Amino acid sequence: MGDSKLTKAIITLLFLLLLLSLCLIAEARGVTAELKNQQDFENETFVGVNIGTDVSNLLSPPKLVSLLQLQNITHIRLYDANNDILRALAGTKIRVIVSVPNNQLIAIGSSNTTAANWIDHNVAAFYPETVITGVAVGDEVLTTIPSSAPLLFPAIQSLYSALIASNLHTKIKISTPHAASLILDPFPPSQAFFNQSLTWVMQPLLQFLSRTGSPLMMNLYPYYVFVENKGVVSLESSLFEPLTPAEEVVDPNTLLHYTNVLDALIDAAYFCMNNLNITDVKVLVTETGWPSKGNSTDSYATIDDADIYNSNLIKHVYDHSGTPLHPEMTSSTFIYELFNENQRASPTTEANWGLFYGNGTAVYLLQFSGGGNFLGNDTTNQTYCVAMDGVDTKTLQAALDWACGPGKANCSEIQPGQDCYDPNNVKSHASYAFDSYYQKQGKAQKSCDFKGIAMITTSDPSHGSCIFPGSLKESNKTKTLSNMNTATKSGAEMLGWKTTFFTIWVWNEFFFPTSLLGLLFPLLLTMFVA
Repeated sequence: MGDSKLTKAIITLLFLLLLLSLCLIAEARGVTAELKNQQDFENETFVGVNIGTDVSNLLSPPKLVSLLQLQNITHIRLYDANNDILRALAGTKIRVIVSVPNNQLIAIGSSNTTAANWIDHNVAAFYPETVITGVAVGDEVLTTIPSSAPLLFPAIQSLYSALIASNLHTKIKISTPHAASLILDPFPPSQAFFNQSLTWVMQPLLQFLSRTGSPLMMNLYPYYVFVENKGVVSLESSLFEPLTPAEEVVDPNTLLHYTNVLDALIDAAYFCMNNLNITDVKVLVTETGWPSKGNSTDSYATIDDADIYNSNLIKHVYDHSGTPLHPEMTSSTFIYELFNENQRASPTTEANWGLFYGNGTAVYLLQFSGGGNFLGNDTTNQTYCVAMDGVDTKTLQAALDWACGPGKANCSEIQPGQDCYDPNNVKSHASYAFDSYYQKQGKAQKSCDFKGIAMITTSDPSHGSCIFPGSLKESNKTKTLSNMNTATKSGAEMLGWKTTFFTIWVWNEFFFPTSLLGLLFPLLLTMFVA
């Protein structure tokens, strides 16, 4: 009898060791697959957006991140290292390039300690929860503030040393964005060359980019090429519109055919690098776009042309067709920009490059296919109904009672203990009820009146955990609740499985969750020892 129990115990132990081994193998496979997926994602060609903040009534960082997620924007570039935005991006997997502003270049280029502190406070403090993929040092420094040129490369080297010290140099690339004017004679591309007066800084910089696997960052604007060369450069080629073979421009030295201006500018950058014996650095387009509004002389700064350019740009990048010189290599691109920066100085075009207004509503709807859901959600009709200021409490209360009663608005969220109960005042509760009624009525203008005490607004009145019915976040909240219900159901189903381990193992092809191992211990002991 004792031998029998000992045998069962040994069998149980061996079985548990086998189970543990299989689970560890499964976990290792899962980690390997996850790392591979992450690497594939990092190497994927993408379209991202630049985010400038010279915007009145700019969305708060959490609402900004909600907009990015709603529009499936996976890559952004900041013109600084705004800590509030970086904090809000934590856990989202949105990739971000942070920037050293030009006014900080002298301090960083002159002091290794300052560079180390900058990396510590603006990169290492947030990584990896916030996925920082690059540091852009300055912006168009060589052409806009040439007096700072001697400090540009030292600043890059100091920041790179700080990345090494933080063990982040293999995960985060560092470079500096250049203006297209750095390239002289951009067409034909094969004859292009960098401004030779800047070779002394470009040569070591390109060698550094080659050594570290970092990109050459270029700000390339077909809009300016067209405006400055009307009659020579066609609007169609500037907007990626189809050309007949006769309209294509041929480089006489390479016989390569160019159908759009952006490809020609990118290839010009490659030929410039070739002239300095650099052949393994990839071009990253850190800025490109088209203004949607200008003054009376900017006749091509229109919503229609901006829509055409950015829609065709996105399609062109996601077609993965590369350029005539490098058809195997498509440059990732950042659109300039996410918001209209209405606080920018004249000319008018400077304030009208954005895809969205500062409140998150779209300036125009992009028309393209092939980019998945990227920038595919219509926010032009994102409106809300709220109570006006200065209305007396008695009038507001009567309208609130009607909305929650005969109007059949959903007023459950403004009850005690619910998300929108605070602030506990009639105006706040009335605004929520008015918006609920307005959304249920299909946003009909007449449904936001309430005897003249309500108004339509494009500013999202949501606050904290209180999400208004018409908010961008409402659909995300619904999805989250749905996912939670699905997860709960799946968990219950897992606990209710009545099958052997080997059935589960085959079913899941080795990806059996190790977290269930503890749940199986008592079952196995019962099977073999009892």
